[in-house]
Amino acid sequence: MTASRVATPALAWAMWALGALFYCYGFFHRVSPSVMIGELMRDFNVGAAALGNLAAFYLYAYAALQLPVGLIFDRFGARLPLVGSCAVTAAGAWLFAVAGDIETAYAARLAMGVGGAFTWIGALKLIADGFPPHRFAQLSGLTLLFGLLGAVFGQAPLGALVAAFGWRATSFGACLFGLVLALALALVVRERRTLHATHVAPLRSREGLRLVVANPQSWLLALYGAGITGPILAFGGLWGVPYLMAKHGIDRTYAATLTTTLLLGWGIGGPLMGWISDRLGQRRPPLLVGSVTVLVSLLAVLYWPGLPPAAAQVLLFAQGLASGTMVLIFAGAREHNRPETGGVAVGFVNMSGLGAAAILQPLTGMLLDLNWSGELENGIRVYSMNAYALACAAIPAAVCGAIVAAFLIRETHCRNVHDR
Repeated sequence: MTASRVATPALAWAMWALGALFYCYGFFHRVSPSVMIGELMRDFNVGAAALGNLAAFYLYAYAALQLPVGLIFDRFGARLPLVGSCAVTAAGAWLFAVAGDIETAYAARLAMGVGGAFTWIGALKLIADGFPPHRFAQLSGLTLLFGLLGAVFGQAPLGALVAAFGWRATSFGACLFGLVLALALALVVRERRTLHATHVAPLRSREGLRLVVANPQSWLLALYGAGITGPILAFGGLWGVPYLMAKHGIDRTYAATLTTTLLLGWGIGGPLMGWISDRLGQRRPPLLVGSVTVLVSLLAVLYWPGLPPAAAQVLLFAQGLASGTMVLIFAGAREHNRPETGGVAVGFVNMSGLGAAAILQPLTGMLLDLNWSGELENGIRVYSMNAYALACAAIPAAVCGAIVAAFLIRETHCRNVHDR
């Protein structure tokens, strides 16, 4: 039988909007160090490897918690986990603002990652509970668009605020916003059963996890997520700004604008690719085309000699647009696994992308330090283009894994394989 309606459609949309805004807030924190690199290096007296770790501490917590978070949402619903995690994220922003050393900053980023780990799965939980299954891919894409708006604000606009007020003041402001958002989530979000799905008895957490992990399709979807999300977060979320400054001789604001183009493309690509896939009734063709487009455009941006900044901007937008296919892995995770394991299935595939970024961000910084010539400018390390070319080689290599996965993922025709 179908579960009874316990909330109006307007409330369902309001709940989703707040969940998407929380994802936006978490994404802002995820990328914000990219426009503070010089100031953080100077204030904490560290190099690129330490800054890569600082940014990645968010991702360490985020990726490590995806499976537990999926189980928590499957077991306890959406409201309490969302409210509590939003408050933890805000507390991390406060700790970052007052950090006097790199170790405290690491702890702050870890706390932000703990809270942020609930953002994406929480928003998808609200979609699954409040909307019919055929809307899942498109609304997932719209949620990604919300998140990328946070990433966009965490680039050029945040760079301007940091230049005007300093990184500590902007972190205090982010803390206050998070506290207000936590209060709004507490007031608006209500528990509800899925309105359009057939009721199924819940599984034990261990059994649900076992079923998801034992499914080869879960691993292929995770590999695709790692090959698309990891590179875009490593480049667009951290190293793209200094790389583009070095390659094109442009200032930080212009470089941040170029990476913002990448993130804008990603935000537009999410709902667009979800819509295209739903209209086609297929998942594999968009996954194949998207991964190949990402690889070609990324290689051109990184290694095409004499590439003008305007051309780089077009290619970055194309890369971001094609990267929007990553939203299809979440629909695929639900379609390839039993409906009652939806939370843990989404958490499993989401863990891979963030885990890949958590590896690529510090790895790139470490390779930069290994190839550093010793040059300093105003107390900040200066890296050559040769150092950047070597350090960034792992980023397109990861995309090749996504292409392989796209060839092996089975088509679901946008239906759960267990319902046939």
